[in-house]
Amino acid sequence: MGFFNILSGKSAEELMEYIEKGAVLLDVRSDREYFLDHIQSAVHIPINELEYRVDEIKKSNKPIIVYCASGMRSANATRFLKQNGIDAINGGGISTVRKSLFK
Repeated sequence: MGFFNILSGKSAEELMEYIEKGAVLLDVRSDREYFLDHIQSAVHIPINELEYRVDEIKKSNKPIIVYCASGMRSANATRFLKQNGIDAINGGGISTVRKSLFK
């Protein structure tokens, strides 16, 4: 998988499969980015807080779709969540997730 594939996140079909499994949208952008624009149903945990709040995510016992602005932070967050036993996929950037899930 190339660098740009990592950033672009999963396909619309893969995202929909996760939504059908009851996935939670996780926004890992900064507080400022989140308050300027976010997906209404998303849980917000900035990436710099993720390691301290991983138990909060585990308690949900649901698959996670992670997104950020471009896909870089969500790729890193997804990798971290998977290392901690959480079923997570990288949704990519917020605009990609919106286009895929809210056509």
